[in-house]
Amino acid sequence: MSDIAIHAAFDSGNIEILSIGGARASLAIRKDNQSDFFQWFHFRVSGAAGRELELKITGLADSAYPLGWPGYRARVSEDRDYWGQADCTYDKAESGGTLTIRHRPAGDIAWFAYFAPYSMERHHDLVAQAATRAGVSHRCLGTSLDGQPIDCLEMGEGTVQVWLYARQHPGETMAEWWMEGALDCLTDPANPVGRVLRRKCRLHLVPNCNPDGSRRGHLRTNAAGVNLNREWHEPSAERSPEVLAIRDAMDETGVDFAMDVHGDEAIPAVFLAGFEGIPSWQDEQGEGFYRYQRILKRRTADFQTELGYPRAPAGKANLTMSTNQLAERFGCVAMTLEMPFKDNRDLPDPAQGWSAERSALLGRDCLAALAEWLEGREAS
Repeated sequence: MSDIAIHAAFDSGNIEILSIGGARASLAIRKDNQSDFFQWFHFRVSGAAGRELELKITGLADSAYPLGWPGYRARVSEDRDYWGQADCTYDKAESGGTLTIRHRPAGDIAWFAYFAPYSMERHHDLVAQAATRAGVSHRCLGTSLDGQPIDCLEMGEGTVQVWLYARQHPGETMAEWWMEGALDCLTDPANPVGRVLRRKCRLHLVPNCNPDGSRRGHLRTNAAGVNLNREWHEPSAERSPEVLAIRDAMDETGVDFAMDVHGDEAIPAVFLAGFEGIPSWQDEQGEGFYRYQRILKRRTADFQTELGYPRAPAGKANLTMSTNQLAERFGCVAMTLEMPFKDNRDLPDPAQGWSAERSALLGRDCLAALAEWLEGREAS
């Protein structure tokens, strides 16, 4: 039979072909431009025609997060709408660490990705649709190194300044799926959570902080190979215009509540990271974060507090990271939300694992928790 064909020359595509023989292929992930980061992949296989595919992605021991591969399953779709999980095994001793994907498509074409992709075309659809809703305004905060706009959607008549921003790390596509759920909640005139938040808050949403990395198929960096979430102390127009534009806009409005939305490669859970260790730490400010954590845990079984990142010691917070910088800069409650690339350990889904759909639902749950959090803030 003829060899399968593999392509990745499209929005967010990333794979290098080492060899193809029949329905088998040896592959490698291309590094982010001017960077050693790599983990994101997204490619198309054609000529599958119901054949048993065996796709080996090699060299993964040197990837950004090698602990992300054991227990991980690649996402696969035949219609680019529903993304399920493919059968996968990981052997750290084979070809420098190899993920073997096995899948028999029903049709001739199948797409494989590290997580359900969120294309720049879908991003523009999201922005266009939200911007037409009543009470929503759009502004371009600036442009990326490749000249793409940094979109911000704003709404609400209240005084509490809320900033929600996602995809500083472009390969963490669950973050923009989360944004889609959040915007659906906020722009639905019948949604009571959205109505409450628009009455009490002025909301600023940046669905994609790193459009260049997103389009280029990067895991973690912008067009210049810069990790944007290490630029918040001194962003520059030359290295990180994306962060500079967003932080300047935050300086204009002030910030009372901020959430930076991400995905974690290794930890199989949804969790929050706070701002412990900032020089100006105040217990009252910290309690605002812990109270939000407690509310979210009560509201959704998809969230937990057992697994997560270690807390920074007093005075040792990394102020180049957005959550720490904003908490220090504005005295606000700031946090980083992490969702898994692997399945949710506490509520596994064999068909899809952690998914785009669950990410969007979590966006709605996080806003419901914010509405409740504001009630407690007003009462105190």
